[in-house]
Amino acid sequence: MRLNRNLGLWPMLPAMLAGGCVNVTAPDKPIVINLNISITQEVVYRLDNKAKTLIQENPGIF
Repeated sequence: MRLNRNLGLWPMLPAMLAGGCVNVTAPDKPIVINLNISITQEVVYRLDNKAKTLIQENPGIF
């Protein structure tokens, strides 16, 4: 069997050579991942000059 260091088999080499068994168990406590996410949004708008003038001349339109 050819071992490659990139595969991460080196720690298991003694067990493999001895014919032993390697046990992998899940942790007793759940894995908790805390994510602090901040979402901000900016709304940028541009008014056409005609629309801007119309709103300024008629402030009660909206």
